Amino acid sequence: MAVLGMLHVGLTVSDLDRAVDWYCRVLGLKEVHRQTGDNDYTRTLVGVPGAALRVAQLALPGQGPVWPSSHTVELIEYIREPGGHIASPPNDVGASHLAFVVDDIEAVCARVISSGAALRNPPVTVTAGINRGGRACYLHDPDGHTLELMEYGAERAAALRGEA
Repeated sequence: MAVLGMLHVGLTVSDLDRAVDWYCRVLGLKEVHRQTGDNDYTRTLVGVPGAALRVAQLALPGQGPVWPSSHTVELIEYIREPGGHIASPPNDVGASHLAFVVDDIEAVCARVISSGAALRNPPVTVTAGINRGGRACYLHDPDGHTLELMEYGAERAAALRGEA
């Protein structure tokens, strides 16, 4: 028995339409499916009695359905039984982040800033480790989720393409 693959990463958001717009417009993801979960199995699955959800599934740019999933990011809005907002610094146990590879970190950061979202730090050059030579930054989406942007250096990009 083994894990067969990654299905998706789910993020709870306060406003599904706003979140879908932001992830598609600012990061370039594409919406592939939307649905409502207002049934007993969903309430049991999430462990929130009375919950009803709106869900959008987003794919990475250029990504079609790839087994085992058609999408990489799932955005979830609780339309009944919403919770509160949490803010967790990256060093808190249980904190998480979602990382994206980009081809032009400065351009994506400019879109992030112009969208009203906040960079946690400007892009920094990675000076050690497997991504040495790349550039990276952390930011917060409109709901406060921590995201990472990584622009690979030439050596790492070539290795991942099988050219090194």
